[in-house]
Formats: sequence, C-alpha cells, structure tokens
Amino acid sequence: MNIKKIGLTALAGSLVATSAYAGSLSASGSAGINFAGADKGTGGNQWSMGDGFTMTGTGEMDNGMTVTVQYEVDHAYTTSTTGALDNRILTIDTNGMGTIVFGGHGGSSAFGAVDDVTPTAYGESWDILSASLDNGGATGTNVFNSIGSAGSNNMFQYKSGDMVDGFSFSVSYVPSGTGEVESSMDMAIEYTGLEGLTVGYAAGENNASGGTNNTDLSTMYVKYAYGPVTVGIQQSEIDSNKATTDDEFSAMGITYQVSDDLTIGYNESTYEDAASTTVDQENSNLSATYTMGSMTLSIAMAEEKNRGGLTTAVNDVKGYAIDLAFAF
Repeated sequence: MNIKKIGLTALAGSLVATSAYAGSLSASGSAGINFAGADKGTGGNQWSMGDGFTMTGTGEMDNGMTVTVQYEVDHAYTTSTTGALDNRILTIDTNGMGTIVFGGHGGSSAFGAVDDVTPTAYGESWDILSASLDNGGATGTNVFNSIGSAGSNNMFQYKSGDMVDGFSFSVSYVPSGTGEVESSMDMAIEYTGLEGLTVGYAAGENNASGGTNNTDLSTMYVKYAYGPVTVGIQQSEIDSNKATTDDEFSAMGITYQVSDDLTIGYNESTYEDAASTTVDQENSNLSATYTMGSMTLSIAMAEEKNRGGLTTAVNDVKGYAIDLAFAF
C-alpha cells in the first residue's frame, strides 16, 4: 500500500510542450527474512534481510502521456562511495505509441529481459546458488548463468506494448562509454495471440569489449499454459569471431498451481562453454511459493554440477534458499 502521497507539480516544468499536472509519490518494498546456503560453503551466518525500498513518482500530462520515475534506496549503496540510490528508472508511456524507458542504473536491455523466461516457482535454476550467502566453495572463478547481453548505466529501451493483438516488440540501445567500448543494440519480439501460448525471439549484440571481442546473441523460447500447468523451453547462443566464445544455453521448466495460494515448480538448465567443451555446467531447481495476503513464503532446493565447467568434486554443489517476505 502507499505509505505517503504528495502532490507534484515541479516535474512538469522540466518537460517540454506540456503544462503542470498533478501526480503522486509513493514508497513500496517488503520486510523479509532470508536463509540460504550450500553444502560445501564456509559455514558463515546464513541469515539476511532486505535493506531497500523504492520511491515511485507518477503523473499524467495534459496530452495523455504518463511519466513515472523510480528510485531504489538501498543500504548496500549507502556504505559505498556511490551514494544511497541503487536502481533509477524513468518511464514515459506515450499513450498508445508504446513506452520509452531510460535506465539511469539497473535498466534492462530487450534481450536481457528475456534471457531465461522458463517457468519456475521461485528463482531460475542457476540463480539460487549464485545468489546465496554461502556459494559452495567451488574452486573456479566462472559461474555460468544464462546468456545475457550488454548493459550499462544510462541506457534506453522502447516497448511497443500490445499494439497489434497478441504481438509485441522491444528494442534497446546501450551507448558506448565507461565499460562499453562500443555501443550495442538488442531487439525482442513476442506473440501471445493463442490462448495459453507464448512464443518469443530476441537477438542482439554485446560490443562492450570492442573489436574482435564483439559477439552476437540470440534466444528463442516457447511457453504453454493449460489449466494449472505451465511448461516452457528456451535455447540461447553466443556467436563471435572467436571459437572460444561460441557458447550455448538451454533451459526447461514446469510449474503446477496447486491452488490460488500455492505453486510448485521444477527448472533445469545446461550451459556449454566453448572454452571448456569437455564438460557443461548443469543446474536444477525444485521450488515452491505460498502466498497468503501480503505474505509470501518461497523455498528452493538447487543443485549445480561442474560449476564453471570444472569436473573436480568440489564443483558439484547443492544449496537451498528460504525467503519470507511481507509486501507493503
């Protein structure tokens, strides 16, 4: 629920060709406790809690366009030199011609938004162990997730919305700059015109390193929901001038909605690293989510084999995550 609303008029003064308008400012977040770890970790404190909340300001201009700005206040940033703000997103809804998103920090590319959309009750197959407090003590420096695209601060994305019945597309642009030697562009299309069916494709480029290190990316996915069951598969790949960076990622997932409150799911993925062609990293995740009012309890048991493409026993890791959250 909104904990505070304030009338806004100052923002309109900075927008061209429109007059002042009334808006609102709200705060949202969650109070939660998380318990996570792995079977081969260091045995540190495995308890944590959330430490951030999001301020959202929105208002409608005289021409029907809606402007929304979001600022995430995160404790992790207050202890560094970058200030208290984490994600910063500005969204302009053009009232029928799609949405323009400017990601000052924490924005997503068109490709990155669909890097792994296979069904899951809680967390992707590769995410639970990577995000746990105690990551398993594996020896390798690489931990493969899904195949993603370029991303940086101050990036742009355009989303068409459902302009044509059942069909939508998005494009994104990452300017060159610090950490991005050359600019990059992505695109994604999705079709949901048949009941229960979702089909999508995305392609792009990652030119962050520049020159011969530039790569082309692609992914395609299919999901189908029938009654309480949703299944999905996805296939992604990286192509470049270097054979050692031609990687592949595949994933599948299934969820079953037991009731309005309870969902269970199973998700697995395989990452083939071209530099370690003898062995693939394999991930699996069995999870469940239970919701009662504003409370959500999520549980996941995850397993990772050949972490980082390494075959030593220490790189076969099992882990878990339990999250109790209260939204407000």
